[in-house]
Amino acid sequence: MIVKIVLLFLLAMAVMAMFGKLRFPGQKQLASMRCPKCGRYRIGKGPCPCGRKG
Repeated sequence: MIVKIVLLFLLAMAVMAMFGKLRFPGQKQLASMRCPKCGRYRIGKGPCPCGRKG
């Protein structure tokens, strides 16, 4: 009985790992919205605050 529970648990963990490796649509677009210098997300079309002086 315990062996069945352990096997089901391991199977469930394997399924969760497979879903975790999937790439969701729109991830590339989110990555391009980051600032290349500091890595923060840019909101709007203006420059990132890390590039401004003062």
